[in-house]
Amino acid sequence: MSDIEIAQRANKQRIVELANDRFGIAPEHLEPYGHFKAKLSLDYIDTLKSRPDGKLVLVTAISPTPAGEGKTTTSVGLCDGLNRIGKQTIVCLREPSLGPCFGIKGGAAGGGYAQVVPMEDINLHFTGDFHAIGAAHNLLAALIDNHISHGNALNLDPRLIAWKRVVDMNDRALRNIVVGLGGTANGFPREDGYDITVASEVMAIFCLATSLTDLRERLGNIVVGYTRGDRVPVTAADLKANGAMAALLKDAIKPNVVQTLENNLAFVHGGPFANIAHGCNSVSATRTALKLADYVVTEAGFGADLGAEKFIDIKCRMAGLNPGAVVLVATIRALKYHGGVAKDALNTENLAALEKGMVNLERHLHNITQHFGLPCIVSINHFTHDTDAEVALLEEKVAALGGVAVVAKHWADGGAGAEALAHKVAEVLDGPAKKPTFVYPTSASLWDKMRAIATKIYGADDIIANSKVRAEIERLNESYGDFPVCIAKTQMSFSTDPAALGAPSGHTVEIREVRLSAGARFVVAIAGNMMTMPGLPKVPAAEHIDIDADGNIVGLF
Repeated sequence: MSDIEIAQRANKQRIVELANDRFGIAPEHLEPYGHFKAKLSLDYIDTLKSRPDGKLVLVTAISPTPAGEGKTTTSVGLCDGLNRIGKQTIVCLREPSLGPCFGIKGGAAGGGYAQVVPMEDINLHFTGDFHAIGAAHNLLAALIDNHISHGNALNLDPRLIAWKRVVDMNDRALRNIVVGLGGTANGFPREDGYDITVASEVMAIFCLATSLTDLRERLGNIVVGYTRGDRVPVTAADLKANGAMAALLKDAIKPNVVQTLENNLAFVHGGPFANIAHGCNSVSATRTALKLADYVVTEAGFGADLGAEKFIDIKCRMAGLNPGAVVLVATIRALKYHGGVAKDALNTENLAALEKGMVNLERHLHNITQHFGLPCIVSINHFTHDTDAEVALLEEKVAALGGVAVVAKHWADGGAGAEALAHKVAEVLDGPAKKPTFVYPTSASLWDKMRAIATKIYGADDIIANSKVRAEIERLNESYGDFPVCIAKTQMSFSTDPAALGAPSGHTVEIREVRLSAGARFVVAIAGNMMTMPGLPKVPAAEHIDIDADGNIVGLF
């Protein structure tokens, strides 16, 4: 059966009853969206503050390939596996974006018998969080142009407006546009553009905010542009926009509660991609789960060079989180791809290619243990065509690196297939407590922070930027030098070249653009040809998605 067919046949429990039975969350603390999804009230979350925290494990992966790795699937399977061995566990995931759902990737709620449900709802409109984020973002964009049209009392320079518009859909035609055409009634013409909603600073703020008050303050700190002449920053608060923006987000900020196929609780909330944003579940959801459960499984987007780095250097630094272990997801198929095997030949045993591709896993493992300072378990996400010899070789190579690899079959067998992984993770989490180490200190300059990530994590020799970008980095460093940096880079490679597989070294990372996210409290550095508005492929997944006569969605992964 396909993923969606498995999900549609799931024995779901009413979410209000499930939350009450498993964690004693009274029905009045949940705001149902139908029978199987709900939001958790902020008032209830406030009552949990005095409780001790459970133990946190981060799930990340090797560099993504067309062969697939299965990070979300592993996160769900591990949650189910931990619950099966008696560890009360909640999984915290990111919300899917419509762009990839209708583009290349398809659905993003796990796979096989390790999924969160209702799968179709989660992948499509869910509880409307992304719509609220897009509306709040575009409200600010509308207020900027309206302010200029009505006299521009703040003296905003139309040439220096830094706030684009957003839409939750891949649409390359919107990357660069001109607004304000059609005469004086329509404002002043200027160049503008669209990003995908998940790249919005509002999304980042939404994921990092700890309360409604914190959310409103962060929204007010957004720098939308600069004044003529003296380049004084103009903020959303200057435009009196942050109150209305917060009002649009008042429900969205509440964590979403759903369930796995095995009726374990899942918090699915927030979702910036780690190649263009920080790529983590919301702080609110993660913290809440830690107060409720003994163990919490969370994920970070794409490979460990992106998602895990940002999880540590941005989310953990800001929120004070201390993951006790990291699960590094790898597939034999993906490692063979890194070893030079074409996608259509990955089902054939190839020990030489597997060994060659191991360099990608090796670098990620080294980064996690040496630069992040955390114990790491390699999870081999098992596929049907994996041979015993390939599995044995991978286990042998990981052991030679001083690590441990565990075969996990949760895709086929659900939580039962992840019990071995669950036992190993529990063993590490129940050992001596660990605190992550950061790749760079807060006191380093923005340029040195970017260089530290590139040289330590990406294996680069150095970073470069043209004189205009260098000058902008130096200008930002004067006021925002204590901010972390969020590097937007291709997820396909340690370098900025998506075709450079394995573990390229000695390359140079070009910083092409920098963007200030003053509300989120980090600086975005765009490296190489990374786009913050992706395009659709020649044959988008949307062509295969449909609805039958009974109203059932088909073709969604």
